[in-house]
Amino acid sequence: MIEPLRPSIKLLSDALLGKIVGESYQLLERTGVFVENREATRLLLEAGAKVDTSSGRAFISAKLIDGALATAPKKFTLYDAHGEKSFLVAGNDVHFDPGSAGLRLFDHQTQSERKAITADLVHFSSLVQRLEHFHFQSTGLISGDVPETISDCYRLFIALQYCSKPVVTGLFVVEGFRPMLEMLVAVRGSAASLKERPLAIFDACPSPPLKWSNLTAQSLIDCARAGIPSELVSMPLTGATAPVTLAGSLVQLTAENLAGVVITQLAMPGAPVIFGGSPSCFDMRTANPPMGAIETMMIDSAYSQIGKSLGLPTHAYMGLSDSKCVDAQAGLESGMGALLAALSGINVVSGGGMMDYESAQSFEKLVIDNEICGMAYRLIAGISQRDEPIALDLFTGSMNEIDFLTHPHTLQWHQVEQRYPRVINRDGYGGWVQSGKPSLADRASLEVERLLEEGEEPILSVDVRSELRKIMERHARKFGLADLPAPKGH
Repeated sequence: MIEPLRPSIKLLSDALLGKIVGESYQLLERTGVFVENREATRLLLEAGAKVDTSSGRAFISAKLIDGALATAPKKFTLYDAHGEKSFLVAGNDVHFDPGSAGLRLFDHQTQSERKAITADLVHFSSLVQRLEHFHFQSTGLISGDVPETISDCYRLFIALQYCSKPVVTGLFVVEGFRPMLEMLVAVRGSAASLKERPLAIFDACPSPPLKWSNLTAQSLIDCARAGIPSELVSMPLTGATAPVTLAGSLVQLTAENLAGVVITQLAMPGAPVIFGGSPSCFDMRTANPPMGAIETMMIDSAYSQIGKSLGLPTHAYMGLSDSKCVDAQAGLESGMGALLAALSGINVVSGGGMMDYESAQSFEKLVIDNEICGMAYRLIAGISQRDEPIALDLFTGSMNEIDFLTHPHTLQWHQVEQRYPRVINRDGYGGWVQSGKPSLADRASLEVERLLEEGEEPILSVDVRSELRKIMERHARKFGLADLPAPKGH
């Protein structure tokens, strides 16, 4: 049998890729990067980097960068909450997860955005648990019924209870790391087991241009020492916080990522780290950062090619939309992004369910995006040879007697060769009219209801849930919250 060809795409020639990487090395050595964190500064100084202590600018040599790249793992494996199902993060393996940290929820009934509350977070995690094409979950919404100072911990507290998939999360305050780590250890059973079978990825975002803040640098250090993979999310905006050309922004993004890799490896050689980002080709007319622009997707695809060339797992924010409702624009931008991400072989693709410039989540869009992700997986699986010979034996006998609809070959292979989505309508016009002429968003809303009616039972044992609650309550009391909100019906 001939092996299927995995379709792929590359946007950079070897020569241009090499020049971008070369200039990013020079940028770190000549211009340097601002590092606000004292411990990161100490690690850099001890490793031989030059640091201007008055400004906080660190000048990182090619030797330091090469040393960090030599110890950074080319691959790692994530595990679900039960430590059973594994996901390799390496090579061209693709894993989709919903976009993280939505400030608001788009309500299908009112067709408007609103702040999310605890019940919404439970709904979100329960949905992701049931959407098979999202391999990972995320802390996708921020709850408006708890203080902002504990909202990073709180969203993880909910996510761990209602979805068993590995979780992509991150910090809002330095103080959030300790309780979040304690929760992950409680689920896994011990700190050693968490290192052996990582359950979470923590995003860490440098501030463009060329700055690692106290919070994000500390996140890199803490995660490295705990064995938690860090996902570097560089966010250059072309012409606003980065050079206006796509190649120029790629130089800056690569430099910011390389500085992050150096910090993680100085904190703990061998710590897993992901080369990633959430850049945007800044719209000069509206002063908005469009994630659905084709130029933004080109930057994403190109820097993933750079990350792979450096031997690192890759991440991008793709498969999301700038639309303000679940409409044709939402489908257009999300579909293009998910397909380009899959063809680029990006390992961790964040963005499902997101709209309005990464600021809002939608349950209906999440369900639709799950279908899009399924299509992307089907595409990169390629065209396979199922039989030998491929088809010659199917044409034996009289042509008038061949009926492919009832042929055993069709019955054997049609569900393997073809996907049958739930919310994408393939009825004829008459069937669509008879069903009430529902839009795609309407069908997705019905699917949301169906999935949530299956139940929102916690996936962890009573003992583990009790331990998570103790950790969360202890942290909440430090910030003046005496009682945690109770989601309706729980």
